[in-house]
Amino acid sequence: MASVPDVHYAKSGDLSIAYMAFGEGPDLVVAPGFISHLEVAWDEPSLAHFYSRLASFRRVIGFDKRGTGLSDPATHAPTLEECVDDLRAVMNAAESERADIFGVSEGGTMATLFAASHPARVNALVLYVSCARLLEGPDYPFGVTAQALSKLVEISDRGWGEGVGLSTGAPSRRDDVQLRNWWARLQRLAASPGMVRNIFALYPQIDIRDALPTIQAPTLVLHRRNDRMVNSNLGRYLAEHIPDAKLVELDGNAHLFFIGDADALLDEVEEFLTGVRPAPLVERLLATVLFTDVVGSTDRVADLGDRRWRELLGAH
Repeated sequence: MASVPDVHYAKSGDLSIAYMAFGEGPDLVVAPGFISHLEVAWDEPSLAHFYSRLASFRRVIGFDKRGTGLSDPATHAPTLEECVDDLRAVMNAAESERADIFGVSEGGTMATLFAASHPARVNALVLYVSCARLLEGPDYPFGVTAQALSKLVEISDRGWGEGVGLSTGAPSRRDDVQLRNWWARLQRLAASPGMVRNIFALYPQIDIRDALPTIQAPTLVLHRRNDRMVNSNLGRYLAEHIPDAKLVELDGNAHLFFIGDADALLDEVEEFLTGVRPAPLVERLLATVLFTDVVGSTDRVADLGDRRWRELLGAH
């Protein structure tokens, strides 16, 4: 298991928001998605690898949203504005004046609103499987239907704490017992069933489309083409309405950012933030080279002729 960074607390209003900072370089704040737990995250090797790679070129500041993980419980469904305040409080506590912001899923909506309302504190914005609005509408036909969202809430409520959602979040590892056990434990420790219902209660209210044209930070929008939880059209909409945003659609169907070809995703993030694309990994192997010096080879060639000499070498 990777070494777990120390947890600290930032004050946001009356609540304490848990955060940790690790790595070297300019600051990168990771706004988490649906649920998170700062310490349990490091128990899953693929997630620990993801954070470790980010920390190889950035000082990473991660936090748990109010009501989740190690942060204080919330008595109501957190609003996006409250989440933005929490992100700002974490940056203040971590002494980060300006940072790159990496928003994951629902955290991408939070990060986008933060970039719109606090442009002086954002160097660059990276959004992974995020959206400006979740529910469908007359001018937003690719959103989720109210019936589909209601069904998702029902399924999550019934199987919470048992690894529900892994089959769609990580299809390639749906039968991975170790990952499923970790995912179930993360659910139990990250949020209670009641808090999960509160989080879902926020989703129908999400609509920050009016804020998109005001984004000033360079923006990278990442989406996996066959994501089974968030339609890739939602990512395309973001890229089309945020000024000069760059859209990169990746292969794969995993919703969880650390599952599947996570290094391809990380390569895009690193190149966008640093201007340098990491060199591909080179497969190394140990080989033995045998050198033979045939004594008197010139005379032997003259005696045998070229054809027989080549046959002799081949046999040798």
